[in-house]
Amino acid sequence: MLEHFTPDDKEEDDTELYKLARAQALEPADTDDDIDFTVEESRNAVASMDKKKTPDEDGITGEVYESAYEVFPRYITAMYNGCLRRGVFPKRRKTAKPIPIVKPGKENSDEVSKFRPVSLLNTGGKALEKLLINRINHHVFTHDIMNKNQYGFTPQRSTTDAAMAVKGFVEEGLAAGEIIVLISLDVKGAFEAAWWPSILNGLKAYNCPKNPYNLSKSYFSQRSAVLSSNNASIQRTVTKRNPKVPVAGQGTGISYTILY
Repeated sequence: MLEHFTPDDKEEDDTELYKLARAQALEPADTDDDIDFTVEESRNAVASMDKKKTPDEDGITGEVYESAYEVFPRYITAMYNGCLRRGVFPKRRKTAKPIPIVKPGKENSDEVSKFRPVSLLNTGGKALEKLLINRINHHVFTHDIMNKNQYGFTPQRSTTDAAMAVKGFVEEGLAAGEIIVLISLDVKGAFEAAWWPSILNGLKAYNCPKNPYNLSKSYFSQRSAVLSSNNASIQRTVTKRNPKVPVAGQGTGISYTILY
């Protein structure tokens, strides 16, 4: 089961294009360092975490971590700044604990794909991840890199804004007597198929500051997952498969809607 949730990224399956992408991702970033995290940044990152989410194996919840932060705000901020300066995401904070949840309607299936894994992550690691994401987002939005038609994962934008944009486009076309064709793409496993070297090369292409880039590179390395059942526990190194290599039971579903 763990092999299904965490498929291998096999370099021997690479095409020349993917070999080149791997090599480029290993090259150092040629940009300046970003400034240190502030106490306010780290406090906001800790406060933004869901306090009711189940913790990983260390048992430290978001509520407990936030209480500890309020006692040692400068110490914890200094710890995260040490990670930023060295470009090191601590290995112990990169272990996920997947919990298999049966998908609705799949209760009687014998296929392993009937499970949807919900990964429990280290609380302190999630705060550092939030800090890193916020810095990358700040770079992206201050340099106007994001596409204007991007609505997901964009501050002050939502699916409602996307729907209204489509509505306006359709109404304008129909008023002009045009035929409107809408193609909707439903990409199955989009996040699971995001290839790590491509993400790193994208950060480099957009001149991401050097220390957040190095921290991102460390974030994608030496990750692991632990699956526990009764008294047994299995640990596996997590890589990220090349998305061009097919994996059984995973693919892309595409639906089409035509409006006149």
